Amino acid sequence: MKREQRLALLATIIGSGIVILDSTVVNLALPHISTSLHASFADLQWIADGYLLSLSALILLGGSLGDIFGRKKVYMIGLLGFGAASLLCGLSPNATTLIIMRLVQGIFGALLVPGGLAIINTNFPMTERGAAIGAWSAWSAIFAALGPLLGGYILGVASWRWIFLINVPLVILCYLVGSVSIKEGKDSRVRRVDVKGSIYAMLSLAGITYGLIEGSANHWKVHAVLPLIAGLVIGAVFIRNQQRSKDPMVHLDLFKSRNFTGSNLMTFGMYGALGGFMFALVIYLQTKLGYSSIKAGLALIPVTIFLMLFSRRIGGLSSKLGPRIFMTAGPLIAGLGILSLYRLSPSHASYLTVVLPGVIVFAAGLTLLVAPLTTTVMTSVADESSGIASGINNAVARVAGLIVIAVLGIFGASHVFRFAIILCAAMAIASGVISFLTIQNPKPAKAKKP
Repeated sequence: MKREQRLALLATIIGSGIVILDSTVVNLALPHISTSLHASFADLQWIADGYLLSLSALILLGGSLGDIFGRKKVYMIGLLGFGAASLLCGLSPNATTLIIMRLVQGIFGALLVPGGLAIINTNFPMTERGAAIGAWSAWSAIFAALGPLLGGYILGVASWRWIFLINVPLVILCYLVGSVSIKEGKDSRVRRVDVKGSIYAMLSLAGITYGLIEGSANHWKVHAVLPLIAGLVIGAVFIRNQQRSKDPMVHLDLFKSRNFTGSNLMTFGMYGALGGFMFALVIYLQTKLGYSSIKAGLALIPVTIFLMLFSRRIGGLSSKLGPRIFMTAGPLIAGLGILSLYRLSPSHASYLTVVLPGVIVFAAGLTLLVAPLTTTVMTSVADESSGIASGINNAVARVAGLIVIAVLGIFGASHVFRFAIILCAAMAIASGVISFLTIQNPKPAKAKKP
C-alpha cells in the first residue's frame, strides 16, 4: 500500500469514526446536559435521536451526491460541516440550540459515512480493497466501542461540552490529511440530482426511523405508528418513482447483481441480529446481573479486539479466496455464539465460563463476515455507483438494527432476554444461509495469451 493510499485510508477512518462515535457517546452525557441546560425528557430524546434521524434519512442522498459531484468534494464538505456543527453543539447555550445542531450534525454525517467507503472503493485497486475495507471496518468498530469508555472518561474530568468539542481537532487533522491524499472521482456520466426521488427517500427513511424510535419508546401509540406507516407507503412511492425516472437516484438495476442483492439481504439479517443482541445483552447484564454501565461495555471488548486484530487480514484473504466462505461461516459462527448465551442467568452468570466464551465465539464470527460483506457490496457495482451502493447498505444496516430493537421494545428488552437470544441467533444463522445461496465468488481473471 502506497503512502498516499495509507493517508487516504486514515482520512476515511477518522471521518467515518467521528460520525459513529457521536452516535454512541452522547447517551452517557444526557444527565449532565439535562442539569446544565435545564433540558426536559423530550429534549433529551431529541438530542439523542435527532442525530440518528437526520443521519438515516439523508444517507442515500449523501451517497448519490458523491457519485454526481465528486466523492472527495462531498466528503470534505461533510467533514467541515460536521466539525462546525460539533463546535456549535459544544457551545450551545440551551437545549433547543443543541437539538438543532445535532440535526445538522446528522445531515453532514450523511455525507461522510457513504463517502468514506466510496473513496476506498475508487482510491484502491481491486487487489487491495479487501484489506483496506477490513481496516476501515475494524476501526469503525473500535470507534463504536470507544464511545461509552471515552464518554465516561471525558465526563469524569471535564464538562459534557467536550464530547462534542473533541471532534474539532479530529476534523482538522482529517481535512489536512484527506486534502493531500484522496483522489477525486465521480460518475463519468452527466447526471443531475434526482430532487423528487431524494425527497421521497428522505421522507420514507425519516418516517421509518422516527416511527421505530418513538414507537418502541411510547408503547406503539398512534402518534408514533402513523409516521412508520407513512414512511413505508412513501418508500413504495419512492421505488415506483425510481422505476419511472430517466435519471434516478437509485438505479434499481443495481439489484440485478446477485452479490449486491444477497449482500444487502445478509446485511439486514446480520446487522439486525447484531443490534438486537448487543442491546439485549448489555441491558440484561446491568438489570439482572448487577453490572455497571462501564463493566457491561467492557464485557463486550473481545468484539473490538477481534475486529481490530483480524479484520484487515480477513479482508485480504477474502479478496484471494472469495467472500462466499467467509460470509457463510461468519454468520453461522456468530449465531452459535449468541445461542450459547441462552443459559445465562443470575444463578449461572460467571463471566469467564459463560459470558466470555459466548462473546468470543460471536466476535470470531462477526470478524469473519464484516470486511468480506462490505467489500462484496462495494465491488458488486460499477465504481461510478459506489457512493449510492454504500448509502443503500448503510441504510439497510441502520434500519435493521432499529427494527429488531423496536421488536424487543414491545416486550421490554430486560424481560425478554431469551427471546432476544433466539431471535438474533436465528437471524444470524439465516444470514449465513442467504450468503451460501446468493453470494458468488468473482471469476479469476483469464491469463492473457502470449
